[in-house]
Amino acid sequence: MTENAPQQKTDLPGAWDPAAEEAPMYDRWVAAGYFTADATSEKPPFSIVLPPPNVTGSLHMGHALNHTLMDAMSRRRRMQGYEVLWLPGMDHAGIATQNVVERQLAGEGLSRHDLGREKFVERVWEWKAEYGGKILGQMKRLGDGVDWSRERFTMDENLSKAVQTVFKNFYDAGLIYRAERIINWCPRCQTALSDIEVDHSDDDGELVSIRYGDGDASIVVATTRAETMLGDTAVAVHPDDERYTHLVGTEIELPLTGRKIPVVADRHVDPEFGTGAVKVTPAHDPNDFEIGRRHDLPMLTVMNERAEVTVPGPFEGLDRFEARPAVVAALREQGRIVAEKRPYVHAVGHCSRCDTVVEPRLSLQWWVKVAELAKAAGDAVRDGRTKIHPAELEKRYFDWVDNMHDWTISRQLWWGHRIPVWYGPDGEVVCVGPDEQPPSGDGWTQDPDVLDTWFSSGLWPMSTLGWPGETDDLAKFYPTSVLSTGYDILFFWVVRMMMFGVQQMDGRQPFDHVYLHGLIRDANGKKMSKSRGNVIDPLEWMDAYGADATRFTLARGANPGADMALADEWAAGSRNFCTKLWNASKFAMMNGATAAGSLPPAAELTESDRWILGRLATLVSEVDGLFEDFQFAKVANALYQFTWNELCDWYLELAKVQLYQGDSARVEATRKVLGQVLDTVLRLLHPFVPFVTEKLWTALTGGESLVIAAWPSAVEGYADPVADARVADVQKLITEIRRFRADQGLKPGQKVAARLTGEAYPEGHSDAIRSLVRLTEPEEGFSVSASLEVALAGGVVTVELDTSGTIDVAAERKRLEKDLGAARKELAQTEGKLGNEAFIAKAPEHVIEKIKVRRETAVADIGRIEARLGALPAS
Repeated sequence: MTENAPQQKTDLPGAWDPAAEEAPMYDRWVAAGYFTADATSEKPPFSIVLPPPNVTGSLHMGHALNHTLMDAMSRRRRMQGYEVLWLPGMDHAGIATQNVVERQLAGEGLSRHDLGREKFVERVWEWKAEYGGKILGQMKRLGDGVDWSRERFTMDENLSKAVQTVFKNFYDAGLIYRAERIINWCPRCQTALSDIEVDHSDDDGELVSIRYGDGDASIVVATTRAETMLGDTAVAVHPDDERYTHLVGTEIELPLTGRKIPVVADRHVDPEFGTGAVKVTPAHDPNDFEIGRRHDLPMLTVMNERAEVTVPGPFEGLDRFEARPAVVAALREQGRIVAEKRPYVHAVGHCSRCDTVVEPRLSLQWWVKVAELAKAAGDAVRDGRTKIHPAELEKRYFDWVDNMHDWTISRQLWWGHRIPVWYGPDGEVVCVGPDEQPPSGDGWTQDPDVLDTWFSSGLWPMSTLGWPGETDDLAKFYPTSVLSTGYDILFFWVVRMMMFGVQQMDGRQPFDHVYLHGLIRDANGKKMSKSRGNVIDPLEWMDAYGADATRFTLARGANPGADMALADEWAAGSRNFCTKLWNASKFAMMNGATAAGSLPPAAELTESDRWILGRLATLVSEVDGLFEDFQFAKVANALYQFTWNELCDWYLELAKVQLYQGDSARVEATRKVLGQVLDTVLRLLHPFVPFVTEKLWTALTGGESLVIAAWPSAVEGYADPVADARVADVQKLITEIRRFRADQGLKPGQKVAARLTGEAYPEGHSDAIRSLVRLTEPEEGFSVSASLEVALAGGVVTVELDTSGTIDVAAERKRLEKDLGAARKELAQTEGKLGNEAFIAKAPEHVIEKIKVRRETAVADIGRIEARLGALPAS
């Protein structure tokens, strides 16, 4: 026997220190070129393009979640022998960036117009060089294994060339056109917005009912935007609505204007809603615009770009929110107000960048004709070229691509990709490709607008790989393997990339898989917002708990398509997990655990060894299957449960007995099993917790880096159902004895004499059982004062203890009597409430159920405590 085998030295510090270790370790990985992809490699490709964060942005919890998952996929594939490209970059973020620089100028008492377009754009580039891209440094803190040599920016030369190429291709194919349509206009940003750049919220407003015309020739219409009546050019009713049949085709007077407008019949009108009549303002409402087109109505714009009234008269120059009450007051004075409802809650669109209320406005803009493109994007998912995970979100994807409206792509900004169209002095319109010279001479001017940011980011999977050129990167890494992103930008970005990629790459999809994760919420399930004060900053988490703990917390909550609740205590729990892993690994190494050499044959191992190796093989298979199905939370949870419960809480404790009480052969075998298990677990955990696993694995194996280590495969030949059953019996027996000891009032470390008998008693594990539950062999004078029967798979084991002299009977009786009194008080209170008919009649069902559970718990506690008191020896 080698009682208490001497421990070995290890270079590992006493505790894991993320602040000291993570940044230098990451720099070493980058310097070694581990993340740099080789397009000429013979390895199978795996590629991900980073959803480009805004150049103005900083790392928030949604980024941290998505980056953790992308990094986990990339690290695992690299370990599996793939040539991995995770390509980083940033989006120029047209509106957001222009707003930032304009605010900076305003602080200097200037506007962009004071500088002029060219100087303003230079100023934005200067701002980008000095302040932009802060998020890239924050990505390094998280451990993102991206290929920094391929970092891209949507305004880079080649990416700009790609944008111009697609615009030219689409223009020549008739897929891009210029037309007057109703658009979303932001009076603050002074630009058009696409539908997806508008956030809708339920706002308080007012609903005003106004009488147009007089007597039998009058109609009442209701509106939340009374000021727009100045631009009305008709009233519409349903053609089958008999109430208004006599008025269709006639004209009625529009109050305050001196104009007469027609009454038209249109099937768009719902005769059951309100009065069944609607005012028609074609230049300021998308539905009215379509009615106006069908009936050839005039389209009167009554507000300018700043949303100020332009109609000559008393309201001219008023802001829309000033004009609204003024118009209502004037109508009231004329007796035209029939009803007013205030407050009236209704959906209102806001600019997603500055939160200004959006103004629908008739405007000349550039559009993409989406029908053909959207169909191709839908077909790519329907025929399986691209698979969406989770599959249930396919319906949402199809709802969008099958019902898309033409896309407004022009923006009235100066920062962005300028529309490559020139206008000549005689009405000529010329679209210029990237390798063509624009027309020159007197009278030629370029379109002043820039393209929607999503136009350039929609090309991201192609343009970042060198398209429209034929590059090695494009040949090797397109289509990309996975797109990971939040389900909230499925329409914003994913659909656009699908449309562009399939159309420009001869039907080849931009990615094989789309993984959609949910949104981050607080511990109560509420959306995080600064106004609520419930935002969690991932940088603060990394400062407090480390990058590994932050990542592992996010991974454990990442169920496909489902939102995730977060709280600080969960990050603290992940930090504790990293500490547990550190301490267990350090203990193993100090006791000679080694990953060198091969494992002994199964016949030479204990049942505990065969059990843990069998469980390890199951774990590897389970993790692989879950990773392939994008079930990241289940992967992380399986690793957590195995590491904490099976490895640390059970096998490590069983191994201690083998290390300290076994012969030399047993000790050496245990060291190899422990080293093999630890080696495999560290490899499996590395994609989620790369830093601490790197430190431990290199110390254990002497290997160069886990980043380039091989992904583990299941160790075959050690699965043993008999050993599994025996260890399960050992676990149950130890657990029941520990619980019984606690009920007897024994302290955890207190040794007590015991006799264990029964045919099912696992004799080969006797040393471990007695060691782990602090039981000594019975000696002369052994007297049974307490006993326990434990039902195991093969029968009953009887545990008899001699607790005489080990507990203070009087003190234990006093403690139990106090607990019994509290339990009886709880029972009386719950029975009193449940017997109160008045309370039962008023209390919600869930409250009543909770009280019933409390009563049942009290009854059980009373029975348990009374039994314990009865078992105590007489004092």
